[in-house]
Amino acid sequence: MASNLHRRLHLGAFMRPAIIHSAGWRWPGGFADANFNFEHLKRFAQTLERGCFDAFFMADHLAVLNMPMEALKRSATVTSFDPLTLLPALAVVTERIGLVATASTTYNEPYHIARKFASLDHLSNGRAGWNLVTSANPHEAWNFSRDDHLEHADRYRRAREFYEVVTGLWDSWADDAFVRDQASGVFFDPAKLHVLDHRGPEFQVRGPLNVARPVQGWPVIVQAGASEAGRQIAAETAEAVFGAANTLAAGREFYADVKARVRAAGRDPEHLKILPGAFVVIGDTLAAARAAKKRLDALVHPESAIASLGVLLGHDVSGCPLDGPLPEIPETNASRSSRAKLVAMARDEGMTLRELAQYAGGSYGLLEFIGTPATIADAMEEWLMSDACDGFNIMFPFLPQGLDDFVTRVVPELQRRGLFRHAYEGTTLRDHLGLPRIPNRHFT
Repeated sequence: MASNLHRRLHLGAFMRPAIIHSAGWRWPGGFADANFNFEHLKRFAQTLERGCFDAFFMADHLAVLNMPMEALKRSATVTSFDPLTLLPALAVVTERIGLVATASTTYNEPYHIARKFASLDHLSNGRAGWNLVTSANPHEAWNFSRDDHLEHADRYRRAREFYEVVTGLWDSWADDAFVRDQASGVFFDPAKLHVLDHRGPEFQVRGPLNVARPVQGWPVIVQAGASEAGRQIAAETAEAVFGAANTLAAGREFYADVKARVRAAGRDPEHLKILPGAFVVIGDTLAAARAAKKRLDALVHPESAIASLGVLLGHDVSGCPLDGPLPEIPETNASRSSRAKLVAMARDEGMTLRELAQYAGGSYGLLEFIGTPATIADAMEEWLMSDACDGFNIMFPFLPQGLDDFVTRVVPELQRRGLFRHAYEGTTLRDHLGLPRIPNRHFT
C-alpha cells in the first residue's frame, strides 16, 4: 500500500536477560552462563549496537518461576541481574542503543521507579525505557509480605495510577531549573520546582523527585499486556507495545485495535510503536534452519516443557495424558492473554498436550521466523507492509551464535531492501523510535 512505501522496521532485542528458549543454554558452543555473566552481556549489547538495534530490552521477574522443582532445576533464569543494576553498567560500555527494563507496578513503589529510570536516562544520555507491567507470577506476592496475589483487575487499576504518579514525578523540575550560579550561590530556581502531592486510592506521594528531569522528558513507556485491560492501558499510556501475536492475521487485528484505541484516547497513533516478539532461527537453507530448531526443541526436557506450559496457562497440567488433547482450562489469576492464545492454538490445530508443551517450552507460543536471511526478511517485510507491526522484538535461540548471525546476515538484508537504518540518526531512544520528547505539563 502506498502509505507504507517508505516505512522502516524498528528492532529491539528481547533479552530475558539473555535468551527465552528454555533449552538455549544447552546449545553446543553456547554460553551457558549468559544471563549472569557481565562480560557476555556487554558483548551482546555492543554487538546489537553495531547492528543499529533500537534497544536492548530486558525482562524481569521478582520470584523464581512458579514450577515444580524437577522443572525449575533445569531453568537458566533462576538467577539473573536486577535490570536497573545491569542497564546502568551497560550504559557505560555503549553509546547509542536504547536500554529498556521491565519493572512491575504490582510489587514496587512509584517513587522508586521514577527515581531509578530518571537516573538511568541521565546516565545513558537519554536512552532509557520502562516496560510497565503487572506481575503475573503469583509467587511474587510471597516475596513482598502478601499471602495472595492481587486480582487481575486490581493489578491494572493499580498500574494506571502508578503510571500517573511516576510521570508526575518526572515532571517535578523544569528542564532549566538547575541554574548552578556559583557567583550568587543559587543552585536551582524555586519557581521551576513542582511538588506533586498525589493523593489517590492506591498511592499518596508528595514529591518532588530528587533527580533532575530526564533527558528525554520521560523515559520511553513500553507495555506488554494483550488482554482487554492491557490493550486499553497501552492505548492510554504506552509509546511502544511488546506484542504477542503469532500469526499475520492476529498481528493485523491487534495492530488495528490498539491503534484505534490510541486515536480514541486523543493521541497520535504514530506515537505508539507495536513490536511483536519474534523468535528467529537462521540457516543457510530453510531445511537447515528447521533442523536447528528441531534440534534445539529436542533439548527441552519434558518436565520443563509441561511446567512452562502450566505457567503460561496458570493451571497445572502435569497430571494430564500427554498424548491426549488439552483439557478444559479454568479462568485463573495469571496472564489471560497467554492462556487464551495457547488454548486457541491447541483447539484450532488439534495439538496434543505433549505437542503444545513442546512448543510452549521452546518459544513460549510466540511468533517464529525460521529460514534463511532472505526468507526471514521477506516475512518481516510482509508484516510491516500489512500493518501488522512497526517492527519486532527479536528473540535469539542461543548465544552468541544466534545474535551474531542476525546482526551479520539478516540486518544487512533488511538494509539492502531499505527496511532498516544503516546508522543511528539520533542519540536518544526516542530518536530511534521516531517519538517526540515529552513536554513538562507544568512548565513551558
